[in-house]
Amino acid sequence: MEPLVFLEGRHADSPAEALDAAFATLANYRDGAVFAGGFSGMSPWERHRNGDEIVQVLGGATTLTIISDAGPETFELTAGRMIVVPQGCWHRFHSEAGVRLMTVTPQPTDHSRADHPTTADDI
Repeated sequence: MEPLVFLEGRHADSPAEALDAAFATLANYRDGAVFAGGFSGMSPWERHRNGDEIVQVLGGATTLTIISDAGPETFELTAGRMIVVPQGCWHRFHSEAGVRLMTVTPQPTDHSRADHPTTADDI
């Protein structure tokens, strides 16, 4: 496996090449994979229609916002913390100082550039 590059200033339009250099596929798992990587900045909104996503913070800290039917909920996560993002819920990460994550992510992944996505029309 190639050494990973820490992605500084991640944003919704970060190029695929930068994301590929910052994240590694550690193993295939069911209909998705186990990924690891690190970044600062904000990820785009995403959701996984085929299952829950498991997130483990390996280092640093991040704010994870999850939008469910009850509305948005924010979680402050630091190294060692783990959370399950429910199937179909839009979510995104924001980390000013940087975070390193490992995720078990079902595929496919939908992305949205909407401010607060709520429906399939927001893809």
